[in-house]
Amino acid sequence: MKIAIQLATVAVICSLSATAMAEGDAAAGENVFKKCKICHQIGENAKNQVGPELNGIIGRKAGSLEGFSYSPAMKEAGEKGTVWNEETIAKYVESPKDFVPKNKMAFVGLKAEKDRADVIAYLAKFPAK
Repeated sequence: MKIAIQLATVAVICSLSATAMAEGDAAAGENVFKKCKICHQIGENAKNQVGPELNGIIGRKAGSLEGFSYSPAMKEAGEKGTVWNEETIAKYVESPKDFVPKNKMAFVGLKAEKDRADVIAYLAKFPAK
């Protein structure tokens, strides 16, 4: 019984954490995305630059956008099953080098959970072209 209660508590904490991430503010995320614009484009006329364009990133397998030259590490992450969703994007943008070691992204990361949630809400506004 004690283990069941502990498991239920962990499940509730995890679901609350996921809910908090899902509640990002897309308008605030647009402002956070300014840090990303140095290398990435998003929107109707987005093109690959130093980094891949990010339309339709949510649900995309890592390292799989046609026409972009990914690092071997990012391609391998996709081959091993990494798919970009709220959780994986949050972990990646928090610390790109820790989430996918040896990838090409030189960004140090978004340390504030709110910034990560907001930028993910912003990215979610842009389906694949």
